[in-house]
Amino acid sequence: MNKKILAVDDDESIRMLLEHLLKDHYDVQSKEDGYDALLYMQEGNVPDLIISDLTMPKMNGMDFIDNVRASSFFKNIPLIVLSAKENSNERIECLRRGADDYLVKPFNPEELQLRIASIFKRMTSID
Repeated sequence: MNKKILAVDDDESIRMLLEHLLKDHYDVQSKEDGYDALLYMQEGNVPDLIISDLTMPKMNGMDFIDNVRASSFFKNIPLIVLSAKENSNERIECLRRGADDYLVKPFNPEELQLRIASIFKRMTSID
């Protein structure tokens, strides 16, 4: 059974790119912002990994990370931030709040795929 990835980004082209890029290996669902993603997860749709933007309406990426990490159900889900912000302080803050990785847009699709595979490989070796 394919692992489930939740892509959270207000940019439809990024969501479509992620779905297209990852669909051969993963079951990819996408949401427009952190609020919709959190509601989706609270309805029982728990992904194996989350890819999230930072700048989104309703609930931004930082608040989304905080909510995911504060939840006993979701706190251990790996989370990769995909952001146009290259600022080192942003990266550090995301990691401090609990993100597992941070990639800057535009990103290299192969790099993203390898980072996802690496996270899943580490998770499998822990189980």
